[in-house]
Amino acid sequence: MSAEVKDYPERHRFELPIEGDDIAVAYYRVEGDRLILTHTEVPSEYGGQGIGSRLARGVFDLIRASGRKAVLKCPFMGAFYARHPEYADIVDG
Repeated sequence: MSAEVKDYPERHRFELPIEGDDIAVAYYRVEGDRLILTHTEVPSEYGGQGIGSRLARGVFDLIRASGRKAVLKCPFMGAFYARHPEYADIVDG
């Protein structure tokens, strides 16, 4: 599994291909230059394999590269950020 996280603005979500047609997703809405991260989904059969963390890291890296800020309304993304304060420069609430 060497896939990269990609932003699909028309779907308001980031996607990480996993295997076959399976994907992990992080949903967001846009408010100005801020992405409000609202919900993360990883198929249950992939739980505990670090896929959610790979997705979160990819999401945060893409947001940083875009020059935007993230607002963490998703509990998973909030928990990831609590363990990875190196993303403080892009988190805005």
